[in-house]
Amino acid sequence: MTEEQKTSGFEKTGGVEETFISHLVELRNRIMKASIAVIVVFLCLMPWAAHIYDLLAAPMLAALPVGSKMIATGVITPFLIPVKVTLLLAFVIALPWVLYQLWAFIAPGLYAHEKKLIAPLVISSSVLFITGVAFCYYLVFGVIFRFINNFAPKSVSVAPDIDSYFDFVMTMFLAFGMTFEVPIVVIVLVRMGLVSLEKLKSIRPYVIVGAFVVAAVVTPPDIMSQLLLAVPLCLLYEIGLLVAPLFVKATQAPAESEESI
Repeated sequence: MTEEQKTSGFEKTGGVEETFISHLVELRNRIMKASIAVIVVFLCLMPWAAHIYDLLAAPMLAALPVGSKMIATGVITPFLIPVKVTLLLAFVIALPWVLYQLWAFIAPGLYAHEKKLIAPLVISSSVLFITGVAFCYYLVFGVIFRFINNFAPKSVSVAPDIDSYFDFVMTMFLAFGMTFEVPIVVIVLVRMGLVSLEKLKSIRPYVIVGAFVVAAVVTPPDIMSQLLLAVPLCLLYEIGLLVAPLFVKATQAPAESEESI
């Protein structure tokens, strides 16, 4: 091997390493900017942390007898739980900026047609997740907590622990938020060519059964709350089937468009 070839090889290796390091530095900077935004919003909200938790607890308190309150069994729980709730709210408020940092990191490496694919998916998935959480808070919680309170024996004083309530609420928020992501999952499967649209339509009966199974596992054992999860899941699946062909057509690369013609 000549000296010139060795030098060329070292330059290539060094170029790859420099590119990798520059990407890591860029990723670190984007994560730092996103984290700072969340922390700033969190610090701004901290003075109202107790009121924010009261807002989260409102559906449960509305279902309890007049004058009832929740309890805290841990020593630092009355402080820790409102802080957790406030941090999650800060993340949701700062989500547009966090998503922008994600977009700014990956956008330079994408083709024009790929940018058409990523941007709508990121925005719509965020909107759908927040919509699922709002649906759970404003509609589902009222049904669930009213059922639990009416079912409780008169000899039992219902006083939920705030730690257990927080865990339950976060589980429900996650379940409904992920349920509202079903159209995005369908669109991605079809757009990436992993599953054909015809195949997804053919397994519709299994999806319906699966929706009710998931609803039975996630929600409390009353038929109303199970329907409030299973029915939207089925409807959102159908929406995904309707939107997927339009999305595929709108985000095709020029070469793909020519092949389809």
